[in-house]
Amino acid sequence: MKITICIGSSCHLKGSRQVVEELQYLVAQHNLKDDVDLCGAFCMGDCVNGVNVKLDDEKFSVSPETVKDFFEKEVLPRV
Repeated sequence: MKITICIGSSCHLKGSRQVVEELQYLVAQHNLKDDVDLCGAFCMGDCVNGVNVKLDDEKFSVSPETVKDFFEKEVLPRV
């Protein structure tokens, strides 16, 4: 599974670094390092709705406050 997090300037200002760090922590906590590939990307073209995160080819809007919910509801069931 591939998770791509936007690290462009708009998403960075909205907390993409915290989203990346929390996803890294959650992946490690659930022993999913071999199953989940975390990547960064510059501008996904949806700056208004950032932090933009793609789970395979599906786009989500995530914030530092909602990243754990996103992980539990979207990532874990697909692993």
